[in-house]
Amino acid sequence: MQDEIVHDAMKIFFYEVYEEERVCLARMLPQGWQADFIASTPQEAGHAVPPAPHISIRTQSLIPANWLHDVSSIISRSTGYDHLVALKRLTPKPGAALSCLPKYCGQAVAEHALMLWMALARKLRAQLSSIQSFNRDGLTGSELKGRRLVVAGVGDIGYRVVAIGQALGMQVYGVDPEPRHEALRYVSLAEGLAMADILVCAMNLTENNCGLFSIGQWRRARPGLLFVNVSRGECSPFQDLLLALNEGWLGGVGLDVFNHEAEFARLLRTGVPADSQELSAARELLQHPQVLFTPHNAFNTQEATERKCALTIDQFKAFESCGQFLHQPPALSW
Repeated sequence: MQDEIVHDAMKIFFYEVYEEERVCLARMLPQGWQADFIASTPQEAGHAVPPAPHISIRTQSLIPANWLHDVSSIISRSTGYDHLVALKRLTPKPGAALSCLPKYCGQAVAEHALMLWMALARKLRAQLSSIQSFNRDGLTGSELKGRRLVVAGVGDIGYRVVAIGQALGMQVYGVDPEPRHEALRYVSLAEGLAMADILVCAMNLTENNCGLFSIGQWRRARPGLLFVNVSRGECSPFQDLLLALNEGWLGGVGLDVFNHEAEFARLLRTGVPADSQELSAARELLQHPQVLFTPHNAFNTQEATERKCALTIDQFKAFESCGQFLHQPPALSW
């Protein structure tokens, strides 16, 4: 009788897992698979060697380059994958299979952007503070109808932001090197800054837009502009945002993503003093009355969590079955 082939059980280590996600992933794991979950990143956990043959991360994890030759696969539970491209560039020879997730959270992120700009327009932070005295002084906000909304980066998320703005009766404009939507009016970034009441950054990160929203750009803006970033923090450095707020070019800032995000998150988690001017500016912004920060949480809805976990498990199933992922951007291929 032919001997039965016995396959090793899939062993996966999940980093950066929040509780609701852990419950969802554990529920979807196929029988026989082994998985461990922690909320921290590899650098925070102090892992010098990979804890499993298969690794899943999010955007704050800094994977040592040598791990690419010690593990079989790495999946980032994110739509973006620039951090995986950067990791891949550190080694000249082929290594672990790399992947991310296809679009699973576009609506969630677009709605989060709306939440941030509405909160800024209606001075929500000040309102929450003023309830203690029931004082309305300085709380007069702005209605959105008729206001000019500029969306920088009109991809999946950006176009959903456009649709939300249009539904609210706003004048909506797009900034994008590839104007794909005929019904949307596109403008240059300089034109958008000069006219916008609200600017939402929904760009993917490239070599050309890292640090794009510098103080030089903000000084072209219509004074009092509200700025929201839900895509990549590297596009909007902290020091430039703080200077633009103090000079009056920006009237408010809402961030769900942050420059040097892994270091900033570690600073907040551990309470260690900031060791750079950029992180010191981040600390100052965190206390600013016209600034709202959320913990890179725009993707985090019940619906998106279910989609993300299902896609993650499907990706690992495909890899177990045939050694390839269902979704692998060309930039991640060896």
